[in-house]
Amino acid sequence: MAGNSRRRGAVRKGGTKKGQVVGSGGKRRRGLEGRGATPPAEMRTKHPAARRAAAAKKAAAARTGARGPAGRPAGRKQDDGPELVLGRNPVVECLRAGVPATALYVAVGAENDERLTEAVQIAADTGISILEVPRTDLDRMSSNGLHQGMALQVPPYRYAHPDDLAELANTAAQPALLVALDNISDPRNLGAVIRSVAAFGGHGVVIPQRRSASVTAVAWRTSAGAAARLPVARATNLTRTLKDWADQGMRIIGLDAGGDTTLDELDGNDPTVIVVGSEGKGLSRLVRETCDEVLSIPMAGPVESLNASVAAGVVLAEIARQRRR
Repeated sequence: MAGNSRRRGAVRKGGTKKGQVVGSGGKRRRGLEGRGATPPAEMRTKHPAARRAAAAKKAAAARTGARGPAGRPAGRKQDDGPELVLGRNPVVECLRAGVPATALYVAVGAENDERLTEAVQIAADTGISILEVPRTDLDRMSSNGLHQGMALQVPPYRYAHPDDLAELANTAAQPALLVALDNISDPRNLGAVIRSVAAFGGHGVVIPQRRSASVTAVAWRTSAGAAARLPVARATNLTRTLKDWADQGMRIIGLDAGGDTTLDELDGNDPTVIVVGSEGKGLSRLVRETCDEVLSIPMAGPVESLNASVAAGVVLAEIARQRRR
């Protein structure tokens, strides 16, 4: 018993009994501690730098939200998401062409020149958000850092459905005039074709959903704003779409240097679909077999063939001339 009593009354090293707490438990010590260094401006919610950083982060998330690890597409094509146009000249050209941009990014401390002034003025006049962001944010937004302190965010283009495009063309005052592009890969050619179709009274353009240039900012710029006025449809299967249009009474005419008829023999007063082949391979086999005829453009010089967009413009101009008579 005496041993047990000594154990119960034994003291711990330091002079206190087992189970007791020394001091205030550190509460007063924590209360006396300093709050540390002042957080960076970007971490203070009411600071302008924090608002700029949040806007840049949101834009970057919107731009890359459809992309998977290491920047690879996550189940969707890259052109399904917003696009970022980099560099002062491209940005100004897009704004002049009326590209429907959503935000203009300007790096803090960017050197001012006439291009920057014009871009900011156009953006302000058209209601485009102007965001001043750190240069490091623009570096992260661009793959090569060649943004020159300025970038423009362009939303994804809203394509029409091929059926709606055919209905629009068939109900127009003039006979239907559509252009189909068979795997055109250069967006500048796409933009040039859109511009020509709009200039010569066409009703729209259709492109394949896969293996084709899309209506990007480059195509917008090349079209000189015509992409805002002319519908562009995207077909899951271009051959099937052309067959459907043929069943509706449209004549399908392919363009190829080795065509069986020439432009001089063309009667452009019927409802017509002009099919333009890719830059290198021309018309694909299935599309060529779908055409009612294949047309060639006679040339006086030794040039073997014309650029795809130039060839489309020549044929469209001839059809417009015939319809004016």
